[in-house]
Amino acid sequence: MDFSPIYHSLFSFWFLIPLFIFAVIINSSWFKGVLGEFIVNIFAKWKLDKAVYHLIKNVTLPTENGTTQIDHIIVSIYGVFVVETKNLRGWIFGSAKQKMWTQQIYKHKNKFQNPLHQNYKHCKTLQSLLNLEDHQIHSVVVFIGSSTFKTDLPDNVTYGMGYIRYILSKTDKVLDPKQVHEVTQAIGAGRLQPSFKTNRDHVRHVRTIIAEKETQQICPRCGNAMVLRETKTGVNAGKPFWGCSTFPRCRAVTPVS
Repeated sequence: MDFSPIYHSLFSFWFLIPLFIFAVIINSSWFKGVLGEFIVNIFAKWKLDKAVYHLIKNVTLPTENGTTQIDHIIVSIYGVFVVETKNLRGWIFGSAKQKMWTQQIYKHKNKFQNPLHQNYKHCKTLQSLLNLEDHQIHSVVVFIGSSTFKTDLPDNVTYGMGYIRYILSKTDKVLDPKQVHEVTQAIGAGRLQPSFKTNRDHVRHVRTIIAEKETQQICPRCGNAMVLRETKTGVNAGKPFWGCSTFPRCRAVTPVS
């Protein structure tokens, strides 16, 4: 009996497994995050003068309740730039004050944390470590990928090379060369040792936070927190419901399941 067709089919099947694994990896959120950070690094090294702007990547700092991880810190005489990277596609809706922003791909919508709020914690942790004033630290958010902003966003929320233009727009000298050196040294001394364990522990901490937030109700209209309220009048008097915490600005309600 000729088994060559069977052997050929098995070989073809095993040949496809590495391709399948590769496809899974490049479509994972982990890979997209790594790719986005790599692109931001390339832009910084290409367009920013290394003698003036000092790039520090992937900094994990201890906090009171865990850790916070900063994608990129750029130290210069024009201040310390704290850069948060987002590798997303589709339409992006949001505002500076909203807790949650929306990513829309065709008819599918996905909520994600306002990156300005996320980066605010990074800035404050770093500011405390370095003993800096507000005007000496700058929050920058850069989107990488085929995304389009569909609402007006602040100047420090940028796309692609836009974050370089934002950094170069800051021309007031707020640190002297000695302070720049001291800041870079302090970041090196204060950060946790870059390692697999450091990253694993941080990921575990983030997952704990996400799990806690998933138990909270989020307003489907504006993305802010919902609070439990009680109907005061009518046939449903006494029944609880979820109402937006920004009422009366947002009047969204959802039933209690």
